[in-house]
Parts: sequence; C-alpha cells; structure tokens
Amino acid sequence: MSEKLKVGILGATGMVGQRFVSLMADHPWYEIVVMAASERSAGKTYEQALGGRWSIETPLPEKYKDMIVQNMADVDDICSKVDFVFCAVNMPKDEIRRVEEEYAKHEVPVVSNNSAHRWTPDVPMILPEINPQHMEVIEAQKKRLGTKRGFIAVKPKPNCSIQSYTPVLEAWKEFEPYEVIVTTYQAISGAGKNFDTWPEMVGNVIPYISGEEDKSEREPLRIWGKVENGEIVPATTPKITSQCIRVPVLYGHTAAVFVKLRKKATKEQLIKAMEEFKGEPQDLDLPSAPKQFIKYFEEDDRPQVTLDVNYEKGMGVTVGRLRPDSVYDWKFVGLSHNTLRGAAGGAVLCAELLTAKGLISKRI
Repeated sequence: MSEKLKVGILGATGMVGQRFVSLMADHPWYEIVVMAASERSAGKTYEQALGGRWSIETPLPEKYKDMIVQNMADVDDICSKVDFVFCAVNMPKDEIRRVEEEYAKHEVPVVSNNSAHRWTPDVPMILPEINPQHMEVIEAQKKRLGTKRGFIAVKPKPNCSIQSYTPVLEAWKEFEPYEVIVTTYQAISGAGKNFDTWPEMVGNVIPYISGEEDKSEREPLRIWGKVENGEIVPATTPKITSQCIRVPVLYGHTAAVFVKLRKKATKEQLIKAMEEFKGEPQDLDLPSAPKQFIKYFEEDDRPQVTLDVNYEKGMGVTVGRLRPDSVYDWKFVGLSHNTLRGAAGGAVLCAELLTAKGLISKRI
C-alpha cells in the first residue's frame, strides 16, 4: 500500500484501546491520526490521559505519547481527519450503538470490538478465516443507514473465548460436528483487569462470567449463518452448551471441548484438518494473519498459557490433548490470546480483510 490509511481509535485509553495503539505503531497499512476518549481525557496528551495506566507488556510507543486526545463526541472534526475508526469504547450498549451509527453515517467505516451491534442482522460479525462472505450484508446496511462508504463491522465478542474452539470445529466441518460441550477458563484481562486492579483474583477461581455462556453458545452459530435477503440468519447446528470460568491468568483463554461427529474420523485425519486449515487472510497474506492458523501439540501438557499464548504473535490458536472420549466422540484443549486474537488483533485483521476487499479505502 503506497500511502497508509488514516485511523482513529475511539476509546484509546482503555485496555483494548491501548492494544490497538500498540498494534498500530508499526503497521504497514495504517497510521493513527486521532485518539479519542471521553470528555475527561480530551485535551490531554495520550500519556497524561493514561495516568500511568498503560497495561500492555510492550512499552508505550514514543510517537503517540504526545498526541492530544480528542473528545469522541466531536464527530464532525474526527471524521474529517480519518479514513476509518476502530471502536473500543466502554459505555452502555445503547450509547455505543448510537455512537457507532453516528460515525458510520458520517461516511466513516467502523470496525468495532464492542458487542452492541453483534446481533444487528445487517452488521457482519467476522472471524476472518471462517466467514468473510458475511461482508456482503454491508451493502444492505449502507442502504439502511443511507451511506455510500460508512458502515459497521464487528468481531466476535470482546476478549473472545470462542476463538479457542470455533476454528477447530470449522476445520472439522467435513466430519459434521453436531453436539459440543465446552468449558472456558478465561483470563482476567478479559474483564479489562490486571492483578493490580483485581487483587481478589490472585489464587482464586470465579465460576461465573456475566453473559459469557450465552454468547459462547450462540455466537458461533451466527458466524456459521447464511446471508439471506441482506441479513445474517444464524445456523442451528452444532448444538453448543458451555460453562465459563474466570481463572488467575493475565492473558489467554483456554477451552476444554467435547465433540460429537456425524462422520467418523481418525485422530490423524482430525489433526491434519486442523493444521492445514486456512482462510482468506492466509491466501491474501494479510499483515496480521498467522501463517499457520491452528497448531497441534503432541505433548500431553500442551498448550500452556506461559508457553503458547503468543503463538504467531498471539494471532494463532494452539490445540492439544486430542483423544477419544467415552461419552462423546472426541475431546481436546484449545488456547487463544484474548486481547490479541480475541480483541484488538482480531479487529485489525478484520480491517485488513475489509481493506483488501475494497470496503475500507482512502477518502477522496
């Protein structure tokens, strides 16, 4: 790309917003020109607005420290400066819907990490390797919004635990998974926390995460849905039931999964299907795409968060302990990075795919 696209980050001071800033520091296609947050942060430098709350393991990029944070309510001014925006704001859902639609109606594409529009029928929820075809509903959305280039696209739920098992089920599609039990063990950064801000999680396990089980069961079905009459109609199979547990880990969502298949498969066939699975991000060689999306470990004690969460720079999925089950057909353990693949990194990959398809481009 000869000239980088100009990007705005809405909600730049939060944990996911910070991850966007980190990922944009050396991105070959995109450059941040606007950081926006709430009124209380507006007018401060980015470093001042953070107030010592930089939570990413890599240092705050020098080139962004002195960028002045804008009030994200200044929609006209921000939209005049950017080609598209990433949205990572922390607000009530009705307010997020209003903000995202306002930016879209100003002819600025919105790639959102929020859940507010995940069930809007003409808003695609894209897991780039699995359902790029859902981008076709954007044209119907534009008609509804009355826009020419403005639209909203979302990625699967924030800090997404479904990334640790949905790609595997997709890789096994030829064997027809039809019933799934999954228990996810989710990192505290999925709640926007670290151990300094949530000391109660040290040495603790909480067997409840509000809203997660419903999303874990339903969102894969939307990803596997069909586009009909300008809307996404969710699939009805496989049936998924889940439990979601918060564990004392900073990054990385682990899933223990049990699967029934309609067609018999050997362990070797299942591993081969996982390791050879790829999608349009790999075919297009997108900047953030993992070269190998799913990696299988033969060792009994893998994948592990400390060893494997950063596989493919946090954009890949690692799997292990695939074995026959006495009740279901097969069981396995999956792991994904929740703030990279599951949040900001996944949204960046989604934006790259939208750019490669011509849906995000330079403003004239």
